[in-house]
Amino acid sequence: MNEGPVSQGAMIETTDCLEAVGVFRGWKNLFFLIMVVCLLLVQAAFWLVDLKMVPAGGDGSTPVASVAPADANAVAGAAAEPNQPYRRVADVAKLPAQLLGRLDAGHLARALELINGILIVAVVLYVLAMFFNLIVSLVGRLGGIRHISRAFFLSVIVLVLVIPWQTVVGSRVPGVLYTLPELLDWMAGKNESLFNTVMYYLRFSGYWLAFLLLVLICQLRSARWTKSILRRLEII
Repeated sequence: MNEGPVSQGAMIETTDCLEAVGVFRGWKNLFFLIMVVCLLLVQAAFWLVDLKMVPAGGDGSTPVASVAPADANAVAGAAAEPNQPYRRVADVAKLPAQLLGRLDAGHLARALELINGILIVAVVLYVLAMFFNLIVSLVGRLGGIRHISRAFFLSVIVLVLVIPWQTVVGSRVPGVLYTLPELLDWMAGKNESLFNTVMYYLRFSGYWLAFLLLVLICQLRSARWTKSILRRLEII
């Protein structure tokens, strides 16, 4: 006679757990998106400096991508013929080069500091969201513990690797993130030998790629956990 109330109470508890999981999954996916965007920006900053598209120092010794000033006759022609769509398209196409031409070492250093800070905060919140998903899955007995446990452990590894240990504690083992002075220091010695060149690109591109793959694997494990829950509850 008590099976009805007990079953109803278990169903309510499971529903509450599913609602909590939905909230934490939404925030986790948002933090994952922020992480990916920040990682892409960090890698873009590296290639901008490596390809010498922005000044690497304050002395202006590094070439800068710039746009030549407009010719007076061209300006006069544009004023005389304002209804030429091709001229407008050409002007729009020059905008990226104009923006790159205004970048310098100070702008890039501040941008990297901002991106690094956002990325670290996003990773910490991502780990917390993963931890709460693990707790709710355990308490609610939703299933898929193997997948969410692996995802949580991988997220902890992501947190450890993203911290710039070389700056925080002076460790010889660096984190994925870097500062502009560190990048310039590595860049200055990359042409001394083939080994230095290989280590240079492994440090700033290979390490970054391995870290990005780890983040994607972590997110994939989390997605498998979600599918396992829905399959166990016969929702799909």
